[in-house]
Amino acid sequence: MIKWEAHACLPLHPQADFAPIARLHAAGVNYVSINIGMDMNPVSQVMSVIAGFRATIAAQPERYCLAGSAQDIEAAAAQGKLAIGFDLEGAMPLLEQTDMVALYQSLGVRQMHLAYNRNNSVAGGCHDVEQGLTPLGHRVVAAINTAGVLMDCSHTGRRCSLDIMAASSKPVIFSHSNPVALVSHGRNVTDEQIRACAATGGVICVSGVSIFLERQAPTADDVALHAAYVASLVGVAHVGIGLDISFGQSELNDDPPGGYDPSYWWPKAAGYNRGVTRSTYPPIESWLTLAEALQRTGMSAAEAELVLGGNMMRVARQVWA
Repeated sequence: MIKWEAHACLPLHPQADFAPIARLHAAGVNYVSINIGMDMNPVSQVMSVIAGFRATIAAQPERYCLAGSAQDIEAAAAQGKLAIGFDLEGAMPLLEQTDMVALYQSLGVRQMHLAYNRNNSVAGGCHDVEQGLTPLGHRVVAAINTAGVLMDCSHTGRRCSLDIMAASSKPVIFSHSNPVALVSHGRNVTDEQIRACAATGGVICVSGVSIFLERQAPTADDVALHAAYVASLVGVAHVGIGLDISFGQSELNDDPPGGYDPSYWWPKAAGYNRGVTRSTYPPIESWLTLAEALQRTGMSAAEAELVLGGNMMRVARQVWA
């Protein structure tokens, strides 16, 4: 069984400590997607982070590998290694150039979404005035499909996500999003979005972030409850896990340079406090108990395996070049 963590955050600094990533591996995770930048991060910072993370992975070939295919993940698991891919959160680091998609893909970016909470020239964010996919956005979606990158709709506005799912020729995912039917928050997704994602053949990966679960100290059972809701709506074949744990390291300053305003990107009106610094997450070791938690919701052991990684492996085989 492959366990797939669809989204995790290290400090956006080239010297970020990979110790939390090693803990994920020790907890049974076989593949993790690590964020390398968001809309508020300039390309200079994003490229520095990619270079640093690639160097850390290359320096420990006995422990990590940069995966480019589902077969790479299976081979890494057989060798006792953790497979890693990168994800980009937002289209602003593309500099309005569709050719940038293939460049990021060549550097290890395996999934990408187009707006981080706020609107941009490509797409609409979930905490902004409703905006659909722009003409440039349609070209970016096509470039993402062509490059063999997972098309992600987390952090994207409702209308825009539906546009993206209609435009994409490949399955679409939500890498870390929860059902709004259980917790009313702008970052969570509606039943309409969940059904549209499943209709593409995609996967909705449930987040473990406290504010999106309405739990002060989230557990594996809290995550499983949201996964079970998605499964009841569209079937277990369209559910995954993206705990979205943010591994802060106080000694590293990873703020974007210049006039960075966290309250713009994480508005207080949406319930955020000092951005996401007050968020809490399930323990990394929740990965050891998620299978049992999913089964307590009524899933079989085989269905739990699909949620923990089988579904995302299927989509990766379909999408990754």
